[in-house]
Amino acid sequence: MTPPAMISADSIEPQRWRNGGGQTRELFTWPADGPWRLRISRADIDADGPFSAFPGVTRWFSVLQGQGVELTLDGRRHRVLADGDALCFDGALAPGCTLIDGPTQDLNLMAIGGASTMARVTPGAPWNPAWTLCGLYTTVAGTWRSAQGPCRLASHTLAWQPAADAPGPWTFTPEPGAGGHAWWLGYTPKD
Repeated sequence: MTPPAMISADSIEPQRWRNGGGQTRELFTWPADGPWRLRISRADIDADGPFSAFPGVTRWFSVLQGQGVELTLDGRRHRVLADGDALCFDGALAPGCTLIDGPTQDLNLMAIGGASTMARVTPGAPWNPAWTLCGLYTTVAGTWRSAQGPCRLASHTLAWQPAADAPGPWTFTPEPGAGGHAWWLGYTPKD
């Protein structure tokens, strides 16, 4: 069994958006060679403006820090808050984004084909990684446990690996007194 890949978001150089409204840190793409079918990134949104269109891509979006955003999709407004659930939408829609009260830091999972998920971690509760590729993104330091044993994660870390290398259930427990959020991530490609 291989240990999980550990990616520190803060060690990735940010790339400015073309519209100037924010920046992105690309944390993980799969496959490693060739065009991606899965992409995980952390974004900083500094100003209102539209998202880029990604036809054929399923997008998951969650606010990690800040008050939140309001996304307009097909004329309907969706509030995405730091203490709320992730929003899944068709990447072709390119929603308009309005900051609720200042800048936000956000987590994005984009998948082409197959099935994907972004689910809020309930601290200490088991999660069964029923996906081919699985991971955890956390804004807070803590301990991730799988069949391989415990693994300490620093804040703003993506831990990622094939589920076959670390069968479930998985749990994540933040350090005592630490505030923040964590998300389970999963993707099974369509062959």
